[in-house]
Amino acid sequence: MSIAGVVLAAGSSSRLGRPKQTVVLDGETLVERAARVAQEARLSTVIAVVNPEGDFGHSLQRLGCLVVINEGFAEGMASSIRRGVAVAKMLKASGVVLMTCDQVAVTPEHLRALSEDTESIAGSGYAGKIGIPAYFPASSFDALQQLSGDVGAREMLRTARVVVNERLALDIDTEEDLARAEATTDAIASSAKPPRPLR
Repeated sequence: MSIAGVVLAAGSSSRLGRPKQTVVLDGETLVERAARVAQEARLSTVIAVVNPEGDFGHSLQRLGCLVVINEGFAEGMASSIRRGVAVAKMLKASGVVLMTCDQVAVTPEHLRALSEDTESIAGSGYAGKIGIPAYFPASSFDALQQLSGDVGAREMLRTARVVVNERLALDIDTEEDLARAEATTDAIASSAKPPRPLR
């Protein structure tokens, strides 16, 4: 099976006030960290969707990522999903794992658990919701390419299989979030447990 990872990294980081993609945590930028985790999950191709204003595309290419520019990033997350899925479709991927670069607790094991059942949509369970990272089989590509706005694939995840990981509730939107991530990264790494599927 050829499952692609799509790292959605085109956001403007308005709440943080600086590009979160280039924030350094434990010696690597957040976008490099996300790409590395996707590669360690043994996804066939890692597609990084970035905005034309970012200056981190070259570092991602050096890591072996396929970098895709999203000129319409101001629309919101859906535009990046459409761009990433279009490339995955062109590569004849059998599915995609959608992820962002600011959920610092994501692990290769979690991404693999999401794509265990290659025929069904699977989302991550945390903070009482189902969100990304999420897996979508190729049969979902057309629906993903119809998304619009900044809500992503939320509606498509309502009935998805769920893989719980409460640590994913920590994402970096503010300087306070970053401080929490810096304080807890070591603890996350040392206490990581295998994700457990709910349904």
